[in-house]
Amino acid sequence: MDTSGLPEEHLKAIQDYLSTQLTLDSDFVKSGSCSLPHLKKLTVLLCKELYGEVTRTLPTLESLQRLFDQQLSPGLRPRPQVPGEANPINMVAKLSQLTSLLSSIEDKVKALLHEGPESSHRRSLIPPVTFEVKSESLGIPQKLQLKVDVESGKLIIKKSKDGSEDKFYSHKKILQLIKSQKFLNKLVILVETEKEKTVRKEYVFADSKKREGFCQLLQQMKNKHSEQPEPDMITIFIGTWNMGNAPPPKKITSWFLSKGQGKTRDDSADYIPHDIYVIGTQEDPLGEKEWLEILKHSLQEITSMTFKTIAIHTLWNIRIVVLAKPEHENRISHICTNNVKTGIANTLGNKGAVGVSFMFNGTSLGFVNSHLTSGSEKKLRRNQNYMNILRFLALGDKKLSSFNITHRFTHLFWLGDLNYRVELPAWEAETIIQKIKQQQYADLLSHDQLLMERKERKVFLHFEEEEITFAPTYRFERLTRDKYAYTKQKATGMKYNLPSWCDRVLWKSYPLVHVVCQSYGSTSDIMTSDHSPVFATFEAGVTSQFVSKNGPGTVDSQGQIEFLRCYATLKTKSQTKFYLEFHSSCLESFVKSQEGENEEGSEGELVVKFGETLPKLKPIISDPEYLLDQHILISIKSSDSDESYGEGCIALRLEATETQLPIYTPLTHHGEMMGHFRGEIKLQTSQGKKREKLYDFVKTERDESSAPKSLKSLTSQDPMKQWEPANRVPPCGGSSITEIINPNYMGVGAFGHMKQTLSPDQQPTAWSYDQPLKDPSLGPGRGESPPTPPSQPPISPKKFSSSTATRGPCLRTQEPRPGDVGKSTGEPLPPEDPQLTKPEMFENPLYGSVSAFPKPAPRKEQESPKMLRKEPPPCPDPGILSPSILLSKAQEAEGGKGTGKPAPAPAPFLSPTPRLRSFTCSSSTAEGRPPGGDKGSQGKPKAPAGSQVPVPAKRPIKPSRSELSQQPPAQRPPLPVKSPAVLHLQHSRGRDYRDNAELPHLAKHRPEDAPPPGRAAMQ
Repeated sequence: MDTSGLPEEHLKAIQDYLSTQLTLDSDFVKSGSCSLPHLKKLTVLLCKELYGEVTRTLPTLESLQRLFDQQLSPGLRPRPQVPGEANPINMVAKLSQLTSLLSSIEDKVKALLHEGPESSHRRSLIPPVTFEVKSESLGIPQKLQLKVDVESGKLIIKKSKDGSEDKFYSHKKILQLIKSQKFLNKLVILVETEKEKTVRKEYVFADSKKREGFCQLLQQMKNKHSEQPEPDMITIFIGTWNMGNAPPPKKITSWFLSKGQGKTRDDSADYIPHDIYVIGTQEDPLGEKEWLEILKHSLQEITSMTFKTIAIHTLWNIRIVVLAKPEHENRISHICTNNVKTGIANTLGNKGAVGVSFMFNGTSLGFVNSHLTSGSEKKLRRNQNYMNILRFLALGDKKLSSFNITHRFTHLFWLGDLNYRVELPAWEAETIIQKIKQQQYADLLSHDQLLMERKERKVFLHFEEEEITFAPTYRFERLTRDKYAYTKQKATGMKYNLPSWCDRVLWKSYPLVHVVCQSYGSTSDIMTSDHSPVFATFEAGVTSQFVSKNGPGTVDSQGQIEFLRCYATLKTKSQTKFYLEFHSSCLESFVKSQEGENEEGSEGELVVKFGETLPKLKPIISDPEYLLDQHILISIKSSDSDESYGEGCIALRLEATETQLPIYTPLTHHGEMMGHFRGEIKLQTSQGKKREKLYDFVKTERDESSAPKSLKSLTSQDPMKQWEPANRVPPCGGSSITEIINPNYMGVGAFGHMKQTLSPDQQPTAWSYDQPLKDPSLGPGRGESPPTPPSQPPISPKKFSSSTATRGPCLRTQEPRPGDVGKSTGEPLPPEDPQLTKPEMFENPLYGSVSAFPKPAPRKEQESPKMLRKEPPPCPDPGILSPSILLSKAQEAEGGKGTGKPAPAPAPFLSPTPRLRSFTCSSSTAEGRPPGGDKGSQGKPKAPAGSQVPVPAKRPIKPSRSELSQQPPAQRPPLPVKSPAVLHLQHSRGRDYRDNAELPHLAKHRPEDAPPPGRAAMQ
C-alpha cells in the first residue's frame, strides 16, 4: 500500500493502532462489548481537520441554497450553527447534511436553467403582479404600470411594462386605499412621501375586477408585513358540492380558485392562499382519507403549501373538511364536531347535517354542511329539516346552552345542498332554460323557494346570502354543462327536476363585525356530477387572545357595562314573570337579573320592563382595545320554568364611552321571531385607545352627488335603497358628508349620532340582526368583482361589461329591515303620493353597473327598525318618533314634509348621460327589493290589472335567427295566441337601453305584491 501521500502524524497513529490497540479492541468484542474505543480515538484524530472544514463550508452552501430557494420559502431563516465535538456521530451527520445540500443545490440550478429565469417567481406563494392603469398628470391622461411585489413589500410604479421603475413605495409608506363608489374601476392611494407629506394618487383600472384584485394584493402585503403579532382578519373559502355518488375528475383546482360563473376572483388574486378552507360534500362516494388526499394535493398545486387538517366529520355520505394554513395551527383550539340526522323518521343519515366549530384566537367560528330533503313539492319538509338542525346540532361553547347555533358563533357559515327549487310548473321547463341561456336569472329567482321562505321569515332568519349571478347548479346532464336533464323516469311516472339553485352558502355574524363576501359562484369545468360545485370566499374580522396590560393576578376594576331603561316586547300571552341572563366571553360567568314588571302592549303583546334594576356587569378586562370588540348575549327567561323565550346579541363597539347610548336587538327562539329588546347602555373602559385594524386599510369614498338626496322623504325612497349606508359618519365623528368613511364601521354612525337629534325618551333602534339588502348601485365595497358570465352568451351581442353591479361590504350592522318601510307603530308616515314617487335605477347584472349615477339617500334617513314589521308587531309608545329615522334638525323639518313636498333630486339623476347599460325601473312602493335591485319588473305581475300604473308600449327583445335555430323543436301543440297586453306585460322588462339615453317611463311600477326576486328580500 502506497502511504506516501499520508501526513506523517496520521501514518504514525494508524501504525500504533494496528500494532497495539487493535488487540485491545478485540478483547472488548470478545467480552461482549459493542464499542471500539481505540478505533474511535483514531477516527477522531484523522477527521479532526475534516470536521472543522465541513463546519466552515456548510453555512456557505446553505446560503447558496437559500439564494435559489428564496421565492419558494420567503419566511426561511438560516439554522443556527450549534458547535459540537468532532466525534464520529457528529461527523456522519455533517457529511449527510453536506451531501444533501450539494444535491439540493444542483437540482435547484437545473430547474432554474430548464424553466427560465422567471420560474422562481412562478412557484412563489404570491409572485409580483403588474396592473395597467391610467392616471392624469396636469390634465393629460397617461398609462402607467403598477407592480405589486407582496414578498418584498413594495409598490413599484413604471411608465412602461419593460422599462425601469420610476419610483416605488414601501408598505409602510402606503397609508390607505380609497375606492370610489361612483366609478367602480377608480382607486385613490394615499402615500407618504420622503418629506412626510400625504399625497393622493388617483388611478383608473381596466375594470372593477382588476381594482379588486389590486386591493386584495395590497391588503395581503399589509397583513404580511404588519408588526402586529396576530391577524385582525382572515380569509375563508367555503365550498359545497353534491358529488352525485361519482368520483371527482382529476383536476378540481378551479373550485378553490373561485373560477367559473357568478362573482369570481380576478386572476391576479390566484396566488393569495386563503387562511381556512371549508369543503362540504353530499353524496360523497369516497373514503375520508382518499378525499382528504385529493383536497390537499389540489391546494398544494395552487398554493405551494401543505395545509393542516383541522377537522373532518362524516354522516353517511355528507362530509365536512376544514383545512388551515400551517401557521394557524396554534391559533385554533376548542375544535368540536357533531351531526344531526333528518332522514326518514329523523333516524336515517342520508339527509341531515354535519358541523364543525372552533376558536380562532378570540373569535368563534361555526360551519354547517347540510343535505336537506329533495323534491320540489317538499318545501315544508326542508323548512322542518332546518329547524331540527338548528335545534339539535351541538357545537360551540356548552355554557351557551340557552342559545342555538345562530348565537353561539361570531361567524356562522351554512352551506350545502339545501334542495330548495325554482317553483314553476313543469311545462315551463324549456322557457326556464331559455331564460338561463339569456342570463335572465332575476325572473327565475323571484320563484326561488329559499328566497321566498326567507322573505316570509320561515327559515334562515337574519342570515345573509350574496347576490346570485350564476346559472342554476342543478340538474345537469353529467359530463356536460350545456344541457339540463330536467326529466327523470321513475316507476311512479315522469319526475321533473327543473333547473334550480339547490347548492347555497349563507352566513350570519354578530353585529358590527367585519365580514365581506368576496366571491360567490359556481364552476363550469367540473362535470362528473349532476350538480356543479359552488364556492364563496369571505374576509372575516377576528380578535386576538387579549392579554391584560395589568399583568396576571391583578383585578381590573375600571370597566363596567350598565344597562338602563330596558324593556322586552314578547309575542306571548303568558303571565309568568321574566328575568334576563347576560352571557359573554368578557364576563367571568353569566349574570342573572331581577324579575321585570309585566305590562300589556297596545297590540296585545307582553312588555316586560326592567327599568333601573338590571345589574352592572364587570368585564374581566377593561382595556378598550379588548372590550369594544366584545358582544353581550341576552336571554329572557321565564321564572316558572327557566325556559328561554327569546335570545339576542348586543355589540359593545360603541362610538362613545361614559355616555348613555340606545341599543336594540331582535329576540329569536329556535329560529323564529319572538320579540324585541330595547334600552340604553353605558360603557366604562380604562384609559386607552383602540388601534386601527388591518382591514381598515381599504375604505370607501362617498360621492358628493348623494348629499342633496339626503333630504328626500323616507317614503319617497325605493325600499331596496333603504339598506346601503350612504352618508354614515365615521366613528371618529365630526366629518362632513363627503368624507371618506370606513366601510367596516357602517352602522356605527346611526348609533352614535342619534343622541344629537333624539331626546332621551325616544328609543331609536341602533342595531339589528336584520341585514341591509345589498344595493349594487352604491358600488362595491371590499373584495368585489363583477359576475362572470356563464358559457352561454347573453342575448345581446354586446360584450359582457366588466364593471358590473357589485355590492358594498357586508359589515354586520345592527339595524332594521327593509320590509319595515312605512310600517311604523310610532309616528305614522303620511300616505305616499304616487305622482311624487321618484323611481330608482337598478343594474342589470348581465350588462353592468349604473354606479355612475348618484346614490340614494343615506341609510340614516332610510332605516326603519325591524320592529315596524307587521308580523310580529312591536309596541313602543305611539307618540315616539320612529326610532331609526335619524335626521338633523334641519333634515327633520324637511324630511317631515317629504311626502308632500319632497326635496328635489339632483339634476344628474334626472338627466343621465348615455351609458352602455341595460336599465330597469322600479317603484318605491314595492316592499323587500330583490338582490341587486334590478329585477323588480321582470317577473310576471301578480296584482290585478287595475292596480297597475299604465306603462308605455315597449318592443320585446327577440332572439336572433341563429339562436332560434339552436332551440329544440316544440314537442307540444302551440299555445293560443296571447293578446298584445299580455305579451306586453311578459316582455315589459326586455327593452335594451344600453345604446340609448332614454330611460324607462318614470311612472312604471312593479305590482306591490309581486314577489321580489332578489337575495335579501327574505330577511
